[in-house]
Amino acid sequence: MRPRKLLTLVFIALLLSIGYLSMNAAPVLSDENFSYHGDTAWRTDFSEAKELANEQHTPIVLYFWTTWCTYCEDYNENVYPNETVQNRLDDFVKVAVNLDGDSSLQQQYNVNFPPQHVIITPDGEELVRITGYADREDFLSYLETANKRANGTEST
Repeated sequence: MRPRKLLTLVFIALLLSIGYLSMNAAPVLSDENFSYHGDTAWRTDFSEAKELANEQHTPIVLYFWTTWCTYCEDYNENVYPNETVQNRLDDFVKVAVNLDGDSSLQQQYNVNFPPQHVIITPDGEELVRITGYADREDFLSYLETANKRANGTEST
């Protein structure tokens, strides 16, 4: 084999290896029941979350994310760690849905890209949808709107 051809093959293999490693090196903290984003514990079992939301009469925040989503990292760094956001999220049952793994909720709520938040009633009625990245103040505003709609003090 010619040295130039061999060098080209080695270069292509190196590029593919770097791509593979970068896609799989994103830190994802999780355990059997939760996924952690910005120090926020998000449930991973939608059925359990729905039961809990029914018991507590609380809306559900569905967070659709992936490990390769840069805006998801922005949420982890700039939105979720904020104390005010943490306090407001406590008014909801939180469910993280990895779009690389779960397609049933993705199809049910017509989510095609990350990040997206769909806030629903325990019965599945959509209250608010946040497509893409929302800064901290906008995110808090969306949560407030969802709470008002869930309590019947604002129309959808």
